[in-house]
Amino acid sequence: MILGNPIARGNTAKVYLFDNKIVKVFNEYLPDTESINEANKQKYAYSCGLPVPEIFDVTKINGKQAIIMEYVKGETLGDLFIKDKARAEYYLTISVDMQRKIHSIIPEEIEPMYDKLYRQIERAKQLDSRQKNYLLHRLESFTYKSRLCHGDFHLFNLIMSENQVVVIDWVDSSAGDIRADIYRTYLLYSQFSSELADIYLQIYCEKSGLLKSEVFQWAPIIAGARLSENVSSEDSDRLIECINRYSP
Repeated sequence: MILGNPIARGNTAKVYLFDNKIVKVFNEYLPDTESINEANKQKYAYSCGLPVPEIFDVTKINGKQAIIMEYVKGETLGDLFIKDKARAEYYLTISVDMQRKIHSIIPEEIEPMYDKLYRQIERAKQLDSRQKNYLLHRLESFTYKSRLCHGDFHLFNLIMSENQVVVIDWVDSSAGDIRADIYRTYLLYSQFSSELADIYLQIYCEKSGLLKSEVFQWAPIIAGARLSENVSSEDSDRLIECINRYSP
């Protein structure tokens, strides 16, 4: 199959538009279960009635894992924000309303956040054994009502289509604490703009009644887990500093 040039590139895959469908082709180094795991998470979100692209097939294309899914025509809220940064609060409010809708779902058939974070922290090569033990013990100490969490929620994973906002990229979704999911979003925004991150958190806390201090309890754990992702655009020193700031 000749897919042409990708329309997007991520840390784990390239995305193509082919035959009016989205084809996500995964990098070769990933485990053989990567595509089916991601597809199952997206199918679950779709089954919950959320605005999510429908999965059509999980297959192999030119020897590589691939997911074929519904093409949603539109622009991401991130692209719209870049075109008009004066409307930051407007786009972030739309995003928070959608994130709260996701957080209202009590999940059943999806990976527990605890397992995911535990695995990531153990895998983080930049952390020594003392730091890992502290973060894992802290993770074990949390109690919360388990809710559906996207895990990588930001403006560029929200597409403004003709009549609704559609949420894409469910690979990091899990069943866990919404405060952890909120901090994850805050951490992603703060990488590029502390102002954007602060506006986002202010909006979420005002709408939900949560305290910022509750959200920041998750800071060292989420920062530690992110170290394992080895994202080229992320500053590992920033994450280490975050862990040290919120740890004894």
